[in-house]
Amino acid sequence: MTTLVLELRQGDLLIVNGAPIRFRNRARIELAGRARFLFGKQILSAEAATTPARRIYFALQTAYVGPEPERAGSMALARGLAEDFLASEAPEAAKDLIQKALALAEADDSYQALKLVRRVMQQEDTAESLPVLAEAS
Repeated sequence: MTTLVLELRQGDLLIVNGAPIRFRNRARIELAGRARFLFGKQILSAEAATTPARRIYFALQTAYVGPEPERAGSMALARGLAEDFLASEAPEAAKDLIQKALALAEADDSYQALKLVRRVMQQEDTAESLPVLAEAS
């Protein structure tokens, strides 16, 4: 059996199988079994889901590590949000990543799906900052 060792700082949040755990002090933990988990900056709050990709991420995140009763509904929400994204004027590269992410999530590889959606979120951040950079010149 493989184990995973995580180093977490005071105040970090870890979600394991739907249970949020906040660390009061620095800790080193070992996950010795299979678990659905996210930690630190991988976790997106509902309030931060303010862009199309972030809304998809939050839905996939909940489908992955949310409470069991919410997972199926969150996956259905992610499908609908992804359909809207694919019908939008988003760049083709971003649409491809969202399609791949949704396929991975459907195949129960949600961790990899979330990694792809984070790339789209970075593209959104870059696109939002471009007009600001243009005005500064």
